[in-house]
Amino acid sequence: MIAIFTDFGITGPYTGQVEAVLQREAPGVPVIELMSDAPPFAPRAAAYLLAALVAPFPEETVFLAVVDPGVGDPDRKPLLVRVSDRWFVGPGNGLFEIVCRRDPCACWRIDWKPAALSETFHGRDLFAPVAARVARGDGIEKTKIDFVPDTSFPDDLAEVIYIDGFGNAMTGLRGQTVDRDLRLTVQGHQDIRWARTFSEVSVGQAFWHANAHGLVEISINQGDASVRLGLAIGSIVELSAD
Repeated sequence: MIAIFTDFGITGPYTGQVEAVLQREAPGVPVIELMSDAPPFAPRAAAYLLAALVAPFPEETVFLAVVDPGVGDPDRKPLLVRVSDRWFVGPGNGLFEIVCRRDPCACWRIDWKPAALSETFHGRDLFAPVAARVARGDGIEKTKIDFVPDTSFPDDLAEVIYIDGFGNAMTGLRGQTVDRDLRLTVQGHQDIRWARTFSEVSVGQAFWHANAHGLVEISINQGDASVRLGLAIGSIVELSAD
């Protein structure tokens, strides 16, 4: 299957045109819209979110991932990446940094070019056709390159990376790396403590938990944590002991 992960949003023609290319180039291959509201213009935050979402997908899934504020920049390489029997296609701007770091990874620069390539929509014109060819098992023109870890990316990111429709704030911290006895401080709000799930705290109470994707998430039982706590993409999370 092909899984689409983008910051294109739910309005406008962008996701629909990408899906049309995939259907044209790889008819019969299932296409899953994993996310169309990844952190906008934020490949760093999106890198941690993408890494948290790939586990349920079967081997040979092709992730068409586009969070690409530098589209058209000649220094931004288009990449094909192989990680743990899954494929990733998209811009070389750090978006694949975390998936590459956590599992065996092979990287190629995409050399193939379509007959027509717009300056600003490589998701449709370049990455979608490449993803379709990979899903079909066809070869493309590419050059092997080394994966060199970017030391500016920590293994876990103590920042808010995504806010869902309920106002829950996901962070780039993996729940397995954070002691449950620690309390969180974010945007000046202190003493946010761990609970296993929503029902274990009072209505209106803020808490943190390891969400279904394995990430530390800041939530309010039956409330909007992003509004109440003033959270946004990039809000810094501090950890402290009692």
